[in-house]
Amino acid sequence: MLEKIDLKKILFLDIETVPQTYDFNDLDETTAELFNQKTRFQQKDGTSVDEIYEQRAGILAEFGKIVCISVGFVNETNTGKEIRMKSFYHDDEETLLKQFAGLLNDNYNSPYHLLCGHNGKEFDFPYIARRMLIHGLKLPYALDIAGKKPWEVNHLDTLELWKFGDYKHFTSLPLLCHIFKIPTPKDDISGADVARVYYEEKDLERIKVYCEKDVVALIQLFLKMKGDDLVDEGDIIYS
Repeated sequence: MLEKIDLKKILFLDIETVPQTYDFNDLDETTAELFNQKTRFQQKDGTSVDEIYEQRAGILAEFGKIVCISVGFVNETNTGKEIRMKSFYHDDEETLLKQFAGLLNDNYNSPYHLLCGHNGKEFDFPYIARRMLIHGLKLPYALDIAGKKPWEVNHLDTLELWKFGDYKHFTSLPLLCHIFKIPTPKDDISGADVARVYYEEKDLERIKVYCEKDVVALIQLFLKMKGDDLVDEGDIIYS
């Protein structure tokens, strides 16, 4: 029952990822062969491994990396609610992961705290955890789910909430914002552009802005699902 959830205990988040190298041919021989093996079934329709790498490497934690994690949380004020935003973005993935882990360890480290994402259970949360382990980082409490029972994993997912148990159904965040009449700013890039903006334009700031817009949309969607009013644009605070 969403109305019983304490908003102050939820950390909303989104990540942006890119392939570890911009071009498949820049991979070392072993990594290239392992990617070739992992995607061999996708190649059966005539799509080349280079094309698959461009399309999919960034969403595979073994072959991609995180370049931005944006987070938001909701505060109750005398006049309503406000959203506070923060982003961790860096060319060095280990640095941003350590910074994000510090936030979780310091502020979201109890059974009463929750993480929320759109398709977070299938993508954002496991991706972050896998990349942390690859860098030899200790998993924060909120991501360390090994051995926990399903009801002990405090992860919320707006996609899962919208499915209502229908595991075949996928609905994008932009579509849900549209049908719930949640105003969202027009983006100058999409998820498909992130790798190009990162490697060619070297514009992490632009990626950060794009990521933060998704987190704001995520929070507004959750509020709608909870039956609460939306937060006014003037009450969204960026740090």
